[in-house]
Amino acid sequence: MRNTVELVGYYGSDLTHAQSAWTSTSRDLTVDKLSRVDKLLNMLASEGHHTPFEKSSLHFLVTVDQATHIHLLKHRIGVSINGESARYKELKDDLSYMPWDWPNILNSDKWSGLLEEHSNKANELYHQCLEELTPVLGRKRAKESARFFKTMNSQLTMDIMFNWRSFYHFQKLRNDEHAQLEVRELAQRMLLLVEAIDGKPFEKTIKAFGL
Repeated sequence: MRNTVELVGYYGSDLTHAQSAWTSTSRDLTVDKLSRVDKLLNMLASEGHHTPFEKSSLHFLVTVDQATHIHLLKHRIGVSINGESARYKELKDDLSYMPWDWPNILNSDKWSGLLEEHSNKANELYHQCLEELTPVLGRKRAKESARFFKTMNSQLTMDIMFNWRSFYHFQKLRNDEHAQLEVRELAQRMLLLVEAIDGKPFEKTIKAFGL
């Protein structure tokens, strides 16, 4: 199946970021201040004053392949991540990611078929190993070690929360032509979900960071 992403919830807005910055002087909102939110956010973003952008949060639920899981964990700053653990539970759904761009290449049917066959066999061995090792090693260790049969395209569900500063870092790092296709697509879809929030609460912040 394809990787999926859902925006579970959010906190904050452009005004939240602006008010946080104004704390150093006065948080009182005036007509003049409200008219200068765009200018303030642009200045904060361009000059690297990013602390006020930590006062918001974006909460996502994703189902991704193991390679994307690793990309989410590596090089992150200020990101809270919890996910399914094959150490604590048996992965019974056997979800596997299949590259969507393979049909455009020579011998795509061959390689897609081989990957599907390999994934199915790996999942079969995972469950068989877990069942046979449990009486010998105990359920906990059996789950820990049986997961070595899981392939890199095996999918896990993860709960991820960014503040805006960490979300921008993620976007800059992963929503880039040099990033792996799967994590780049995930970053793009996350940004689209934030842009589509009713009322567009982060519209000015998105523009300030040039996303």
